[in-house]
Amino acid sequence: MLSTGRAVTSPACAAQRRFMGAAPRTVVFLAGDHGKRAAASVAARAAGPSHPGVCLEAAAPWSMEDVAAPVTVSYEESVRQVVLKQAALAASTTPRKARLSRRDAGVLDEAFDRCGAVCKEYAKTFYLATQLMTPERRRAIWAIYVWCRRTDELVDGPNAAHTSALALDRWESRLDGVFAGRPYDMLDAALADAVAAFPAVDERPFRDMVQGMRMDLAKSRYATFDELYLYCYRVAGTVGLMTVPVMGVSPGSQAGVETVYAGALALGVANQLTNILRDVGEDARRGRIYLPQDELATAGISEADIFAGRVTVEWRSFMKGQIARARAYFQQAEQGAAELNQESRWPVSARQKFHQKIQNSQPKMLIE
Repeated sequence: MLSTGRAVTSPACAAQRRFMGAAPRTVVFLAGDHGKRAAASVAARAAGPSHPGVCLEAAAPWSMEDVAAPVTVSYEESVRQVVLKQAALAASTTPRKARLSRRDAGVLDEAFDRCGAVCKEYAKTFYLATQLMTPERRRAIWAIYVWCRRTDELVDGPNAAHTSALALDRWESRLDGVFAGRPYDMLDAALADAVAAFPAVDERPFRDMVQGMRMDLAKSRYATFDELYLYCYRVAGTVGLMTVPVMGVSPGSQAGVETVYAGALALGVANQLTNILRDVGEDARRGRIYLPQDELATAGISEADIFAGRVTVEWRSFMKGQIARARAYFQQAEQGAAELNQESRWPVSARQKFHQKIQNSQPKMLIE
């Protein structure tokens, strides 16, 4: 049994954390943070650990101040609430507006073919795995993949230097048309048809991903892992929430749909953490450090060390802990993936193995 106490980073107890196992928290939800830190993380003694790799140690007993003061929500908890709402939507959706008319079938076929071609070019193994899915599911996954890629390229593509907050505003406004059946272009038409075919696909994760792009425009440092977790959810965890309604839960699943959604989120977070660890050197050359600042300070690693590419004993020890945390999320993701429809497990497994291969091939994650 875990005692009530303060949260401390400890890779040794990473496996203890399970997303849906967090104790209920009394929280005050703050809207519209848009990547800014709206409030301090919820006190660890008010609930279980916030992330894989976080344990509890003994702490001071409760005081009247603890009881009387309003408790603000951590980013991890706010994301958890989003996941719960998405899971609830999956169980109680109503048909969306009618899909595009038959006369548009030729245009849609071409649009989906283009989406498939993009997926094949940039994620070949994933693309091959989607061939095992039904045509309707496969095409919808392609359309979502392409929208996510187009969104990412706004801040990480060849023209990223010219992307402004206004450009992201315009891009986000196009989602209204997609979900209302009024697409802006051919690729939007493919997504519009996909979300009409699968009504449980909700607009919220798409908008949250755009917010993740806003964070990349505004932030180049992350003070804590809680801040980084929000970023990972927005730019990668959202993909899982978008695609679970398309992939579907196995009819024989004994787990709740919340477990599947939590696993999808965990896979996105794990993938993004792996990307961050792989790209430390590249990001540093762009003046960006995604590693939690407080954890770097505790490890005795300065920004100058990172910019200079110093691979020290402290750095190796630090990175072992970071890799352990990512692996804990991968373990959680496996629980959710096992509950998907059989045909949908292969694409998920392909992406998971791709990122795990990165970890295994670069176990020290050196700055290069």
